[in-house]
Formats: sequence, C-alpha cells, structure tokens
Amino acid sequence: MAAVKTRAEVAGNRIAIVAVLIITLIFLAPIYWIVATSFKPRNLSTTIPPTIVFTPEISPFVKLFTKRSQLREQPTQEQLDAAPWWERIVLEGGEKVVRDGKGNVQWSAYPNRFMNSLIIAITSTVLAVGMGTITAYGFSRFKVKGEADLLFFILSTRMLPPVVVAIPMFLMYRAVGLNDTHWGLILLYTAFNLSFAVWLMKGFIDEIPKEYEEAALVDGYTRMQAFFKIVIPEAATGIAATAVFCFITAWNEYAFALIMTNRRAQTAPPFIPSQVGSGLPDWTVIAAGTFLFLLPVAIFTFLLRNHLLRGMSFGAIRK
Repeated sequence: MAAVKTRAEVAGNRIAIVAVLIITLIFLAPIYWIVATSFKPRNLSTTIPPTIVFTPEISPFVKLFTKRSQLREQPTQEQLDAAPWWERIVLEGGEKVVRDGKGNVQWSAYPNRFMNSLIIAITSTVLAVGMGTITAYGFSRFKVKGEADLLFFILSTRMLPPVVVAIPMFLMYRAVGLNDTHWGLILLYTAFNLSFAVWLMKGFIDEIPKEYEEAALVDGYTRMQAFFKIVIPEAATGIAATAVFCFITAWNEYAFALIMTNRRAQTAPPFIPSQVGSGLPDWTVIAAGTFLFLLPVAIFTFLLRNHLLRGMSFGAIRK
C-alpha cells in the first residue's frame, strides 16, 4: 500500500525537483553557449546584450581547419564564383585562405592536435586501466606485506597538484629526450591516472565473491584463466567507470600538455586558445574547436552509460 504523503512532503519534493532543474540549467548554460557561439557569425559573438536568435553558420568550422590572412580589399564577384563553397565562406568574412607556392591550401594544425589528443588519451587510459586492474586484483586477492602502506603511497601520488611537479618533470623529460613526444605524455598521464585506477578497481574487485574463482580453480582453471574469464567480466562495470574517468582526465589535461609539448605532440587543449584569428580574437573559431573537442568525451561516456550506474550487485553469494 502506498504511503500517504502530507502537503509539506509533496511541496518539499516539488521544491527539490525545481532546485535540481535550476542547477542543471546553470551547469548546462556554458555548454550551450559554446555550442551556440560555434555557429554564430563573428560579428555576433561578442554583442551586448548577447544574441540568442541568429542564423547558424559553419564558417567558424571552416576557419578552424584552414590558415587564413586578412584581405586588403573586398573580393570581386568573379573570385567568389571561382572559389570552392567553403573558401567562399572565408572570403565573404573578409579573409582569404593561405596557399603555398604550388597553390595548395594550407590547413590548420587543429586536426593534427586533435589526433594527438586521441592517441595520447586512449593509449594512456588503456595502460592505466589495465595495470590498475591487475594491481588492484593483487591487493584484493593476495596478502601483501605492508599493503596499507603501499596503498597509501600509491594514493599519495595524487596529493600534489600536477602543476607543482610540471617544471621538474619538464627538466627530466628534456634530459632524456621525452619532451614533445607522444610517449612522454602517455607515460605521464598513465602514471597520473594509475593511482586512481588502482583504488577504484580495488573497491570493485573486493565486491566480487572469491567463491567464483575458487570454483573455477577446482574445475581446473589456472589463476590467470580465472582472472580473465571470471573476474574481468564481473568487473566490467568498474572497468568502464574507471576508463571514463581516466579518459576524461587525460583528454582535458592542460598544464602538462602546454609545458611538455611544442608542436609534434601538442594536444588540443593548449592549441585551441591560440586560434585567435587576425586582429581581434575570433571567439567563434575557439568555440568551434572547443565544441569538437567535447564530442569524443560525450560519445565515450554515452556508449558506457549502462555501466556507470550499477543496477545489479556483483554476486549472489553474501558473506
């Protein structure tokens, strides 16, 4: 029989729902503003009061992927007709696409920086989650001498802000030739995320009943077979959640990427602010780069959304 709620309880629930909606809108407002600005004409990006209703354009994305220079005079109709549709957008905005001596279009470095972010974030996430899962399994299933001290030492690597150790790390990387390399950032992000992966995965593996593995060992499985065929499938929820957080951390990291890289391995976060255009900053281009940068994290989180909320317990055996 359903419980009867008083008017005060009903009013309190409604107030809570309204408060949650307001907080959600506040947190989503910057994301909406980035997306909206990425489709605005340049002259509407900094209007006061802000322009809410406008005709969307893709010119910021065209400018994001091309190198441009300011036009000294307005293009003729013949030039506009002869130019490709995407280059015509740039010409109508008072700029022209830069070409080399052979007439080839000079493309922006954004695609390369975006690909660097994908390579570094994905590789470091796989390494951190993989090593973190194996380490957490060892702490969870075996008696390790000084386990509490070791776990505290692992956790202590996250106690300092990354920017504090950025300069010493830069000097060490320069000495061994790892600065401005993909593997340099991959190793750095893996080490930074490893402690988080170990602690998070240990909590998930602790909830997997040992009886599952013991039954597998009795049936003739080796310890490694039991780990991959029993523990890994049961810990899929924890692995997915850990991967999401590690990927977000590596994807959004700014300080190390700014200090440790210059061109070859630079990622998107330090590159996006440099797209200020000619003359005054072109905020539409910066917003377009930011919007595209948000998509992989949103897609990755969306694909793993079913694993992030634990709807079922890990085991049927209870101690």
